[in-house]
Amino acid sequence: MSRQFFGTDGIRGRTNHGAMTAAIAMKVGQAAGTRFLRGTHRHRVVIGKDTRLSGYMLENAMVAGFTSVGMDVVLLGPMPTPAVALLTRELRADVGVMISASHNPYEDNGIKLFGPDGFKLSDEDELAIEAMLGQEIPLAASEDIGRARRIDDARGRYIHAVKRSLPEAVRLDGLKIAVDCANGAAYQVAPSAFWELGAEVVAVGVTPNGRNINAKCGSTHVELLQETVVSSGADIGIALDGDADRLIVVDEKGKTVDGDQIMALIGTQLAARGALRGGGVVATVMSNLGLERYLQGQGLTLERTKVGDRHVLERMRAGGFNLGGEQSGHMILLDHATTGDGTVAALQVLAALVQSGKRASELLHLFDPVPQLLRNVRFSGAAAGSRQREERDRRCRSLAQRQRALVIRASGTEPLIRVMAEGDDAGQVEAAVAAICAAVEKAAA
Repeated sequence: MSRQFFGTDGIRGRTNHGAMTAAIAMKVGQAAGTRFLRGTHRHRVVIGKDTRLSGYMLENAMVAGFTSVGMDVVLLGPMPTPAVALLTRELRADVGVMISASHNPYEDNGIKLFGPDGFKLSDEDELAIEAMLGQEIPLAASEDIGRARRIDDARGRYIHAVKRSLPEAVRLDGLKIAVDCANGAAYQVAPSAFWELGAEVVAVGVTPNGRNINAKCGSTHVELLQETVVSSGADIGIALDGDADRLIVVDEKGKTVDGDQIMALIGTQLAARGALRGGGVVATVMSNLGLERYLQGQGLTLERTKVGDRHVLERMRAGGFNLGGEQSGHMILLDHATTGDGTVAALQVLAALVQSGKRASELLHLFDPVPQLLRNVRFSGAAAGSRQREERDRRCRSLAQRQRALVIRASGTEPLIRVMAEGDDAGQVEAAVAAICAAVEKAAA
């Protein structure tokens, strides 16, 4: 069965268009609720969201969907994606929902689903839910309709869990941290967690208004954080994205540290303590060759997967790894979370900074990246997750084989085709990507 709604990270699109309408959100709630009505206990779903204006609409629609099939709903309000995964398990819920389009602009929104174990749904579950979206779904009897309630201590529960990822002896006293929360889901919890551990916090991107999420801030627009770090004299900068499952770091000089360098640091720190499982790190085909060479020099391996933190997680679980991630900043530390968690990953970096006694610029640049260039080719047409995406991917794979590029792929979350190449000669990389982009524009038309 081909996917019409689910992409690489749940359902995502422009609000009030295509798959991202209140009607579809309600139907997804009914379908997911029906899928997880297992056993005779009173069933429960946990719903969180980021700070987008459309979150109110989609949240209410999903509450209607879940309660109409007999599920009780627990509403968290604005909370990071990893908090939803955590509280789905802690509250013994049958399913978890995060309403977010992650790093996308506010006009977009999305629906991510988690199973009772706190992990994102399997292909089997997603396909079963997708099939139900085209069917009439039986509703609960009048006396069995679910109830909805908000819980007030969700933020405190998550902050406590995040702090538990560090040994009790580790404190951040004397550290000045600039943190950019992208006007998104972590605007309250991340600064609070760092402050409670003793740090002096300079927070930006913490005044959401429904329309400014990811707008010239956060992990995809680090210029604001770079300026803040330098102007405030901070020791380090932490940038999260709209739903706080990504992390990008800025050193005290204002230089960006991407996910590859972060994985190199955390991986070698874990290995030094004998706590790295699987003998290495899991990353995607987008990670820099420099990371692979560095890890090999440390006696560690780099396992590569297709793009998407879901694929990284699948390989981690299958191979017994406890560290994986993406160059874009998704960091999965399975000892502490079931999905990417930018705040937990940031704390591992901050702990290493404190314990090393080094400056961020000395600690965080562990290898010289091989010249690498990524360009996006925008196309018009069907939204990500539609049947046309499969045909587009097929054409792109064929083109990749002919052009000998490292990666040519259609984005699973935006109407983009990503072209990436790397090599030791920057000039050759630039020429290759330019030629390939021209060919992709023709192939994607």
